[in-house]
Amino acid sequence: MEINRGNVIEIISKSGLKPDKDYGQNYLLEPELCSKIVDFLDAKNNEKVLEIGPGLGSLTHFLTSKKAEKIDLVDIDERMVNFLKILYKEERVSIILNDIRKHDVSQYDKILGNLPYNITTETVVYLLENAKNAKKMVLMCQAEAFPRFSETSGGEYGPASILVHLLGSSKRLLTVKPGSFYPAPKCSSIVFEISINEGVDYDHCISVYKFAKKLFLNRRKTIQNNLNNVTNNKEVTNILLEKVGISSIRRPEEILPKKFEELYNAFINL
Repeated sequence: MEINRGNVIEIISKSGLKPDKDYGQNYLLEPELCSKIVDFLDAKNNEKVLEIGPGLGSLTHFLTSKKAEKIDLVDIDERMVNFLKILYKEERVSIILNDIRKHDVSQYDKILGNLPYNITTETVVYLLENAKNAKKMVLMCQAEAFPRFSETSGGEYGPASILVHLLGSSKRLLTVKPGSFYPAPKCSSIVFEISINEGVDYDHCISVYKFAKKLFLNRRKTIQNNLNNVTNNKEVTNILLEKVGISSIRRPEEILPKKFEELYNAFINL
């Protein structure tokens, strides 16, 4: 069922599906926009697709028109799950009640989702660590969160972006204004794509990510000070930094993802 400005209030009223702030629920109201977002995913006939937090099914309506082999809709809100089960009865469509951070995401080729703000970074990292068959993710988040997955330097840059850029790349697709939702959030949202490189070594990239997390624990301190806490040996720290060509006075936010990978490789090969 298409969700739009003309029917959303009636649907909410009849079904009792008032948006829940605790779940960060804001329903997309523009069918043309929803269709475009689903088209970005480019789901193929032989692929298994996951949609995160479908809500009333604004994106689901267009996703189920694609000829994907299997479509799983995962929502933490039992009301939404029960509502969608009435609408979508195709054998290839499964509606699952679960917290996405506890769901087995390893089986999917493509992932689509509008992410709740309070768990955005945690969810993206969970997907990157566990959805090892996924070639592409098309996700939406509040605009202020997007730099966490796109920047390679600066204040919002951190371990999550390092993991994204070691595994593949991120790309902004479009901006969604608050008025495109009901209820309207306080800020714009960004639809973005994460593409995963073919043949990437997941285990290695995740190890580098976990190593980088330790070096961002005190992000205002120098890389030397943070690395000292890992090596417990200032001499070893200086040897490692010199070996990979990183200045000891640099802060973690000034170091590119590939340099973190070089530093990790040097560390484990001591």
